[in-house]
Amino acid sequence: MTVERHALPTEYRVRNPGFAAEVERVFYQAPFVRELGFKLVSFEAGRCETELLLQEKHLQQDGYVHAGVQATLADHSAGTAGATLLAAGQIVLTAEFKINLLRAARGERLSCRAWVLKPGGSLIIAESEIYSHAGERAELVSKATVTLAVVETAKQT
Repeated sequence: MTVERHALPTEYRVRNPGFAAEVERVFYQAPFVRELGFKLVSFEAGRCETELLLQEKHLQQDGYVHAGVQATLADHSAGTAGATLLAAGQIVLTAEFKINLLRAARGERLSCRAWVLKPGGSLIIAESEIYSHAGERAELVSKATVTLAVVETAKQT
Protein backbone atom coordinates (compact mmCIF):
# COMPACT_ATOMS: atom_id res chain seq x y z
CA MET A 1 0.00 0.00 0.00
CA THR A 2 1.38 3.40 -0.93
CA VAL A 3 0.73 6.08 1.66
CA GLU A 4 0.21 9.54 0.22
CA ARG A 5 2.32 12.36 1.66
CA HIS A 6 0.49 15.53 2.60
CA ALA A 7 1.93 18.74 1.16
CA LEU A 8 3.30 21.22 3.69
CA PRO A 9 2.72 24.96 3.28
CA THR A 10 5.87 26.95 2.55
CA GLU A 11 5.60 28.86 5.86
CA TYR A 12 6.61 25.74 7.80
CA ARG A 13 10.17 26.53 8.66
CA VAL A 14 12.66 25.50 11.27
CA ARG A 15 13.03 28.25 13.91
CA ASN A 16 15.66 26.56 16.07
CA PRO A 17 19.07 25.80 14.50
CA GLY A 18 19.47 22.97 17.02
CA PHE A 19 16.03 21.52 16.25
CA ALA A 20 17.29 18.04 15.31
CA ALA A 21 18.78 17.45 18.77
CA GLU A 22 15.65 18.87 20.40
CA VAL A 23 13.39 16.61 18.33
CA GLU A 24 15.45 13.55 19.35
CA ARG A 25 15.23 14.69 22.99
CA VAL A 26 11.46 15.19 22.79
CA PHE A 27 10.96 11.80 21.22
CA TYR A 28 13.23 9.63 23.34
CA GLN A 29 13.28 11.30 26.79
CA ALA A 30 9.70 10.34 27.67
CA PRO A 31 10.05 7.25 29.91
CA PHE A 32 6.62 5.87 28.92
CA VAL A 33 7.47 6.10 25.22
CA ARG A 34 10.83 4.38 25.77
CA GLU A 35 9.05 1.61 27.68
CA LEU A 36 6.64 1.05 24.81
CA GLY A 37 9.52 0.89 22.31
CA PHE A 38 8.58 3.61 19.82
CA LYS A 39 11.18 4.39 17.15
CA LEU A 40 11.69 7.73 15.40
CA VAL A 41 12.04 6.91 11.69
CA SER A 42 12.34 10.39 10.16
CA PHE A 43 11.39 14.03 10.64
CA GLU A 44 11.50 17.38 8.89
CA ALA A 45 9.82 20.74 9.42
CA GLY A 46 6.22 20.02 10.35
CA ARG A 47 6.46 16.25 9.90
CA CYS A 48 7.35 13.09 11.78
CA GLU A 49 7.32 9.36 10.98
CA THR A 50 7.53 6.71 13.69
CA GLU A 51 7.08 2.99 14.13
CA LEU A 52 6.53 0.32 16.72
CA LEU A 53 7.49 -3.35 16.45
CA LEU A 54 4.56 -5.07 18.11
CA GLN A 55 5.05 -7.27 21.14
CA GLU A 56 2.63 -9.06 23.46
CA LYS A 57 2.72 -6.11 25.91
CA HIS A 58 1.10 -3.89 23.24
CA LEU A 59 -2.00 -6.08 22.90
CA GLN A 60 -5.34 -6.10 24.64
CA GLN A 61 -7.09 -9.22 25.96
CA ASP A 62 -8.26 -10.46 22.52
CA GLY A 63 -4.92 -10.07 20.73
CA TYR A 64 -5.49 -6.72 19.01
CA VAL A 65 -3.25 -3.68 19.47
CA HIS A 66 -4.47 -1.80 22.54
CA ALA A 67 -6.24 1.50 21.86
CA GLY A 68 -3.97 3.17 24.44
CA VAL A 69 -0.89 2.15 22.46
CA GLN A 70 -2.36 3.61 19.28
CA ALA A 71 -3.43 6.81 21.06
CA THR A 72 0.03 7.24 22.59
CA LEU A 73 1.79 6.65 19.26
CA ALA A 74 -0.51 9.13 17.48
CA ASP A 75 -0.16 11.77 20.22
CA HIS A 76 3.60 11.48 20.66
CA SER A 77 4.25 11.50 16.92
CA ALA A 78 2.07 14.60 16.46
CA GLY A 79 3.88 16.30 19.35
CA THR A 80 7.21 15.51 17.73
CA ALA A 81 6.00 16.94 14.40
CA GLY A 82 4.97 20.10 16.26
CA ALA A 83 8.32 20.28 18.05
CA THR A 84 10.11 20.59 14.70
CA LEU A 85 8.62 24.10 14.34
CA LEU A 86 9.43 25.49 17.80
CA ALA A 87 11.89 28.22 18.67
CA ALA A 88 14.64 27.52 21.20
CA GLY A 89 13.21 27.61 24.75
CA GLN A 90 9.77 26.34 23.73
CA ILE A 91 8.13 22.97 24.25
CA VAL A 92 4.76 21.51 23.29
CA LEU A 93 2.26 19.91 25.63
CA THR A 94 -0.85 18.14 24.39
CA ALA A 95 -3.92 20.23 25.19
CA GLU A 96 -6.46 17.96 23.50
CA PHE A 97 -6.64 15.04 21.12
CA LYS A 98 -9.26 12.93 19.45
CA ILE A 99 -8.59 9.56 17.92
CA ASN A 100 -10.77 7.49 15.60
CA LEU A 101 -10.04 3.79 15.79
CA LEU A 102 -11.05 2.78 12.28
CA ARG A 103 -10.52 -0.97 12.50
CA ALA A 104 -8.94 -3.55 14.78
CA ALA A 105 -5.16 -3.47 14.49
CA ARG A 106 -3.02 -6.60 14.16
CA GLY A 107 0.29 -7.32 12.54
CA GLU A 108 4.03 -7.18 13.06
CA ARG A 109 4.35 -3.42 13.40
CA LEU A 110 2.60 -0.08 13.42
CA SER A 111 3.80 2.96 11.50
CA CYS A 112 2.65 6.50 12.17
CA ARG A 113 2.83 9.59 10.00
CA ALA A 114 2.16 12.90 11.69
CA TRP A 115 2.10 16.39 10.22
CA VAL A 116 1.26 19.90 11.35
CA LEU A 117 -1.95 21.30 9.88
CA LYS A 118 -1.61 24.75 11.43
CA PRO A 119 1.42 26.14 13.20
CA GLY A 120 0.89 28.87 15.74
CA GLY A 121 2.51 30.86 18.51
CA SER A 122 0.33 29.42 21.27
CA LEU A 123 -1.38 26.41 19.66
CA ILE A 124 -0.29 23.97 16.96
CA ILE A 125 -2.81 21.64 15.31
CA ALA A 126 -1.50 18.33 13.97
CA GLU A 127 -2.83 15.06 12.59
CA SER A 128 -1.56 11.50 12.81
CA GLU A 129 -2.38 8.37 10.85
CA ILE A 130 -1.47 4.90 12.10
CA TYR A 131 -1.02 1.94 9.78
CA SER A 132 -0.86 -1.70 10.82
CA HIS A 133 1.59 -3.82 8.81
CA ALA A 134 1.20 -7.58 8.33
CA GLY A 135 3.65 -8.92 5.76
CA GLU A 136 3.35 -6.75 2.65
CA ARG A 137 -0.07 -5.45 3.66
CA ALA A 138 -0.52 -2.03 5.29
CA GLU A 139 -3.89 -0.87 6.53
CA LEU A 140 -4.99 2.46 8.01
CA VAL A 141 -6.21 1.60 11.53
CA SER A 142 -6.53 4.97 13.28
CA LYS A 143 -6.44 8.70 12.76
CA ALA A 144 -5.99 11.45 15.36
CA THR A 145 -6.24 15.21 15.55
CA VAL A 146 -3.99 16.73 18.20
CA THR A 147 -3.95 20.25 19.66
CA LEU A 148 -0.56 21.17 21.11
CA ALA A 149 0.02 24.08 23.49
CA VAL A 150 3.28 25.96 22.92
CA VAL A 151 4.92 26.66 26.28
CA GLU A 152 7.90 28.93 26.95
CA THR A 153 10.50 27.24 29.16
CA ALA A 154 13.26 29.85 29.08
CA LYS A 155 13.51 33.56 28.40
CA GLN A 156 14.64 34.40 24.90
CA THR A 157 17.59 36.81 24.69
